Amino acid sequence: MTGMSILQPVVALTVWTMVMWFWLYGTRIPAVQAAKLDLEELVTDPTVTLDHKLPPQVQWKAHNYNHLHEAPTVFYAVAITLAIIGLGDGLNAQVAWAYVVLRVIHSIIQSTVNAINLRFGVFALSSFCLMFLVARAALAMF
Repeated sequence: MTGMSILQPVVALTVWTMVMWFWLYGTRIPAVQAAKLDLEELVTDPTVTLDHKLPPQVQWKAHNYNHLHEAPTVFYAVAITLAIIGLGDGLNAQVAWAYVVLRVIHSIIQSTVNAINLRFGVFALSSFCLMFLVARAALAMF
């Protein structure tokens, strides 16, 4: 079907999000157990957070998992829109793949070394890809 190629990177990014979910809990659960945290205190005292109780390297994965539910939601919407209107092939699909690859690289950076300048550069590049896709959809729709 015409325009459906862009759905492959959509699915790929959702798969990556689930990979990050497993990485997040694969590191967080052992860290919570090792820290012997009072889980009730986490729920009842708003001043007590996992960011204050767990090592930063553990929390980086959680922060990235949350980030995968922010800007990528715009990606999902615009990619599905482009697919529906038959413009999800060719350059749009290629830019969508670039977006996904950059988001995976961003995740790996944030979850391992968390080098802010490098991470921001990759995020900015992915944002430009997203802006391109949004502009293409807007031009087609209006």
